[in-house]
Amino acid sequence: MTLLRSWVKSANVPQCPFPLNNLPWGVFSTADSPARCGVAIGDAIVDLAACEARGLLDAGGTFARPQLNDFMALGRDKWRAVRQRLTELLAEGGDDSLPLVPMAQAQLHLPIRVTEFTDFYASKNHAFNVGVLFRGPENALPPQWTHMPIGYNGRASSVVVSGTPVRRPMGQLAGKDGPEWLPTRRLDLELELGAVIGGNSQMGERLSVEQAEDLIFGYVLLNDWSARDVQAWEYQPLGPFQAKALATTIGPWIVDQQALEPFRCEGAQRDHPLLPYLREQRPGFYDMTIGWTMNGQTMGQTNYRVMYYSSAQQLAHHTSSGCPMRVGDLLGSGTISGPTPDQTGALLEMTKAGTSPVTVNGQTRLFIEDGDEIALFAWAEGKDYRIGFGPCSGTVTPARNES
Repeated sequence: MTLLRSWVKSANVPQCPFPLNNLPWGVFSTADSPARCGVAIGDAIVDLAACEARGLLDAGGTFARPQLNDFMALGRDKWRAVRQRLTELLAEGGDDSLPLVPMAQAQLHLPIRVTEFTDFYASKNHAFNVGVLFRGPENALPPQWTHMPIGYNGRASSVVVSGTPVRRPMGQLAGKDGPEWLPTRRLDLELELGAVIGGNSQMGERLSVEQAEDLIFGYVLLNDWSARDVQAWEYQPLGPFQAKALATTIGPWIVDQQALEPFRCEGAQRDHPLLPYLREQRPGFYDMTIGWTMNGQTMGQTNYRVMYYSSAQQLAHHTSSGCPMRVGDLLGSGTISGPTPDQTGALLEMTKAGTSPVTVNGQTRLFIEDGDEIALFAWAEGKDYRIGFGPCSGTVTPARNES
């Protein structure tokens, strides 16, 4: 597919993250109007609530609401119909009277009310690298890892939108004479892709991989902030808890599955066939550059196709027990890492558990310091256009040290 040209001139600029081919969904407000739903196009936002009020779109009045959940609940047919109508209105020769808001004049908000958050562990490179650090290469991967997606249930309440400051957490850390109460010394990021669930499943119902993919509304960038020293002390026997509850930053724009369809591709090579309920009829991965920066310096960059389990496989496995899914559920892919150190998606890997410093703008780092800004980026590259995700960043503020 080539660039779809729009009457919004900025959408036709090479490497613009939001061409007509993209049209990601979000929520924004302006100085004189409350939060409502919008779509990014070039350097502007289509005010979907205003479009609906003018009769240009039909979404049951859901676009005037400060989150996309009610629109998502209308179902896939409605998502596609509205997207198709917007494509027609924004194309060259379309309706150039559409209500647009300059991106620079808008405040972006969480695009969804996050119902539940589950984080997975689906990059074999990441799982192996971390396993080597703590168990050696012979026992790096747990025996079940190549048979099923591994995950844990996180906190929906601490999911925040890009630009929200992240406070360094206090926590119990292992000391020489027992636990100590200190600010985390090993604050880390995790470069991830988040799948936004746009439909419901019933308790006791199991979804096939194909049914699961139909429930995915789109994708966001996701940083699952992690306190590694807190995690090391608390994680046995039940896994991550407070080390992962401090914050999860997501981008403000949800990239529609349809926008990524031209980039569908195979993922990592399988060690052996999966059980039938996890097998895909077509690959669920995307040829997409993804990476992260610290204080403006690119630190790691890889491709999403290195992943071992797709979001649809993760969702199918999530429902395999009959666990019900709901509109607004968020699934984190797990840290996305390639095979080499400069392709890793976490400082834990990059610094070999804090034993090998990295240089950031002339300063050494093992983990994230107060004042550091972590930003994620991603795009899929077409012949003459990009599908971008927009910003996903957070700056760390000092701990509130109270006993």
